[in-house]
Amino acid sequence: MTVPNVLLSGIVGSTAYGLAHAGSDVDRLGMFAAPTNSLHGLHGPKESHVTTAPDRTLHEAAKWCRLALGGNPTAMELVWLPAELYEVRTPLGDELIALRTSFLSAKKIRDAYLGYATQQFRRLENRGDGSFSADTRKRTAKHARHLKRLCHQGLELYATGNLTIRVENPDEYREFGERVADDASVARPLLAFYEKAFDETRTALPERPDEPAVEAWLHRVRAHFYTPAEVRAS
Repeated sequence: MTVPNVLLSGIVGSTAYGLAHAGSDVDRLGMFAAPTNSLHGLHGPKESHVTTAPDRTLHEAAKWCRLALGGNPTAMELVWLPAELYEVRTPLGDELIALRTSFLSAKKIRDAYLGYATQQFRRLENRGDGSFSADTRKRTAKHARHLKRLCHQGLELYATGNLTIRVENPDEYREFGERVADDASVARPLLAFYEKAFDETRTALPERPDEPAVEAWLHRVRAHFYTPAEVRAS
């Protein structure tokens, strides 16, 4: 898949978290700018391009901004990656990284991270007592690891305004995943702990994101990729 005008792209997912193992897929996430003229016609450009083998997702700049303003944990990773995990960085991409705290707001971050973690927990509950195939067990352990990660990262972001992508102790997450694969109920106390922690933690985040700063960046993107159309003779 060749997508023009990629502004920012990097390796995300388990590799970025430090939770990858032999055979893990390498996931990539990025953002591109549609040619500004393409936004003016009857049919707008495609907002996302997704491929497998390799696993890569690219969102159009405006769509990525909407996802990030909503606190979407997956989208948010793109502007908090360690420097060595970026594969494409442009000046406009660097501007976006510098603006990353402008996307943050307390309620959106709490709702998004806890909401995603709760979704993972529901998946675990629906898998029963652990008497399932080896493949399902692997997926269960993976979902449990990401439940724990989402809770930890979300609380850090809520409390400090900073997001650390790589987990501090990967073995702790792997061990938790295996315990949950044996018994899904093991995840319930952890989720309850983080729900209480969010309630009791004073947030460093504003009530609302800085949408004017985000909009100004998006306008710079549109100006950069604008080519005046030829005027037809009447």
